[in-house]
Formats: sequence, structure tokens, C-alpha cells
Amino acid sequence: MIATAIALQQATQEAVHDDMSMAFASQLLHARNEMSDNDFAQMLFKYSALLSSLTATLVTNVLLTESQMDAMINEINEFEELGKDITNGN
Repeated sequence: MIATAIALQQATQEAVHDDMSMAFASQLLHARNEMSDNDFAQMLFKYSALLSSLTATLVTNVLLTESQMDAMINEINEFEELGKDITNGN
């Protein structure tokens, strides 16, 4: 259990210090005074989404085995197909 907690902490730290995340944050900080409040809010939302999705991906890799990940992706694909069938009236 301790090993998993440490791995989760490391995954979160890796996401925060990821090169792409850091570059996005730097760009956002430097361009703040050159954009409108609305544009800044949109960019802040995009940064937050990037950080959240990267963290979720890295945490998922800690918690799931490769076969569990494959099963989850297959289930997601099945639900997407089901949603398409329902939307198309099939």
C-alpha cells in the first residue's frame, strides 16, 4: 500500500513537472498581460485540463495493469459505439 501511495505521489509530481505542462504554464504567465481576461480564462482552463488529464493518465498507469487498461479501453469503445447506435436510431 505504501509503495502504491509513493507511486501515486511520483505520478502527480511527474505530471506537474512535465516539460509540456511547464512550457504551457510559462507561456501562459508570460502572455498574461497581452491577452484579454476572457482569453486568459480560456487558456487557464486549457492548462488545467492538460494537467488534469496528464495526472489522470499517469495515475491510471500506476493503478491498472496492462490487461486491466486494455479491458477498460474496450469497454469505453463499446459504450461509444452504443452511444452512436442510439444517436443514429439503430
